Amino acid sequence: MKHWPVDNYAAAVIDGEDIHRVGDLGKVFELMSVTKPLSTYGFLMAVEEGIFELDTPLGPEGSTVRHLLAHASGVGFNRGDRERAPGERRIYSNQGFEILADAVEDAAGMTFAEYLQLGIMEPLNMKWTRLRGSAGWEAEGTAHDLITFLLELMNPTLIHESTMAEATSVQFPELNGIVPGYGMMKPCPWGLGFEIKGDKEPHWLGATMPPDTFGHFGQSGTYVWVAPGTGRAMVALTDRPFGDWAKPLWSETNAAIWAELEG
Repeated sequence: MKHWPVDNYAAAVIDGEDIHRVGDLGKVFELMSVTKPLSTYGFLMAVEEGIFELDTPLGPEGSTVRHLLAHASGVGFNRGDRERAPGERRIYSNQGFEILADAVEDAAGMTFAEYLQLGIMEPLNMKWTRLRGSAGWEAEGTAHDLITFLLELMNPTLIHESTMAEATSVQFPELNGIVPGYGMMKPCPWGLGFEIKGDKEPHWLGATMPPDTFGHFGQSGTYVWVAPGTGRAMVALTDRPFGDWAKPLWSETNAAIWAELEG
């Protein structure tokens, strides 16, 4: 990462009890869509608290909480964009996360940012991470905090492990869809809020990484991933917007890291 074409970066690779770090782990970065894993964890907590169930109708007619989390509800990227029928195609959407956040706010009597703060950030002592707006893309945080969050994803303490297992299982597996920046994938596997690698190619995760690896990347040049059952995970934060520079570099970096971990 020292050779990445970015001004600032911070990253960490978790390998069992070892954590390898580089860059300024205390620097606050814009997370963009790496916001979604944080929001997802909040929505999963809302399921366990009875605010809604995964199959509660929400969003357009025929859509459920499950559809919204899996980008299968048919709603467009932003409010007002063209919609499709639920379950027809995987349409990556910020709007779906905003619909979910609105439902939590109505039931909990607080903003979704407050809900995340009380439910996730404070219990995990994530002091420098906060949601400033949209549940889909407007959080900021540090690599230090996201290490803590990745450890939570690997060994949940705030939600039941069965809930996490469901969230990282492919939902609506037959759906095709576009991974932003990488094109159409047939099929396009996704869990509940977490992207699942599957057999996607080309992809930001290394080609040799396990198909069940899950995570997310953001347009601010950020990503997180977890390889279930291996004790391995990674966070990478930068301040250069995602673009052509990142597409081969991220895949090559992740493949090289995975090869070293396997070696």
